[in-house]
Amino acid sequence: MAVSGARTDKHGDSKKRRQWRKLHLGIDVGGFIAVSALTGSSEDDGCVGVDLLGRLVAPVASFRADGAYDTRAVYAALDEVGMPGIDIAIPPRRTASSSGPSVGTWQQREAALLRIDEVGRRQWRKESGAHQQARAENGMYRFKQILGPRLRSRSEEGQRREAMIGVNILNRMTELGMPESRAVRS
Repeated sequence: MAVSGARTDKHGDSKKRRQWRKLHLGIDVGGFIAVSALTGSSEDDGCVGVDLLGRLVAPVASFRADGAYDTRAVYAALDEVGMPGIDIAIPPRRTASSSGPSVGTWQQREAALLRIDEVGRRQWRKESGAHQQARAENGMYRFKQILGPRLRSRSEEGQRREAMIGVNILNRMTELGMPESRAVRS
């Protein structure tokens, strides 16, 4: 599963300032949106990630996210919903440091820190498969291209429903068939 969050614009009344919302998507390997949440822009990605993981109905075999999800809470949630041997690739923040001996999924973060020290961040991303987080970014891109970059509803509840309808539309389109692409090397 890959997770991403992106801001979306809300049309506001002329009396109210424009408010920003953030749509978080959890996308599985097949491109389906497994979980989603529309939050205020000030909500912490890590906290939202924990909530999204808690709503999953199937165990997680692999997890990719950007550095905003690099928190103990997310790793703890992955301990609960992950399959044994879950593969996690969350880039540690540049200021991250080792916290010493660790258990559970947190060990993968510690191993990532060690490997980044050895080979550098770019090589670690290639080795770990962290680039697969782009699946979630592609899902966000599809959402904005097909449904538009902004929400049209004025109320918060209307915006949530609009976002969920959009998620259902994209999942239906994915169900009908995703384009097959292959890398071509010259």
